[in-house]
Amino acid sequence: MGRMRRTVLGIFAALILAAATACTITTQDPGYVPPPPLRPLEQLEQTPLVDAKGFSNGEGVVSFITADRTVACSLTAARGEHVNLPYEQNNFSDSANNKLATVPVAHCELARYPKPKAEDANDDCAGTNLGYLGGVALLTPDSARYGECRSGVTEMEATYGPGGSKTGDISELQVLGEGQNLEGNGLRCSAYNGGVACGNVSAGVGFFVSPDHYELIYKPDETASPAPHEPSKTP
Repeated sequence: MGRMRRTVLGIFAALILAAATACTITTQDPGYVPPPPLRPLEQLEQTPLVDAKGFSNGEGVVSFITADRTVACSLTAARGEHVNLPYEQNNFSDSANNKLATVPVAHCELARYPKPKAEDANDDCAGTNLGYLGGVALLTPDSARYGECRSGVTEMEATYGPGGSKTGDISELQVLGEGQNLEGNGLRCSAYNGGVACGNVSAGVGFFVSPDHYELIYKPDETASPAPHEPSKTP
């Protein structure tokens, strides 16, 4: 009987020891500081691309919406000011605009957005200087802008802005997950850091937009070459 008790106690002790050694106890490092997010163009350049097939409408337009439904974007084309968007009425396909050059663009709309800075309002709205509103960002291969002249709300604002319908074409867009990166027509967009970055990586041009702030990114000016050294005129 004593031998059996010792055997049972030994087995029990072995089980407790095994359970104790199998458990891993982790503690948070109070001094750990997470690294800051990448700069927008670094995010676009370094993050692997996801397959754009699930985001394409089959007509050369790649569109997505962020998981929190605050930003919707399209990698598409424009003729002059006419941007080819599947969820906004536009005159891109109007035959009168066929004479205009077709340019690849990235276009984003926000449900909630900051006001444009005075220095970024690059349109006088037909001479009125009224109605230049935020909520829209546009990237071409060599320029980026925030804001546009309009009298109403964007489709994104009407859908997911205050009192929005939460229905319609824009609500059916595929979600681009946080940190994912898409490319179309040589331009890239990435959902990250609470917003969306779009850019032409090779040209060093882009933008970042979020409900709280925006940033326009321009290629740094080339450093001027130093003047050639003139020989001394002293005999």
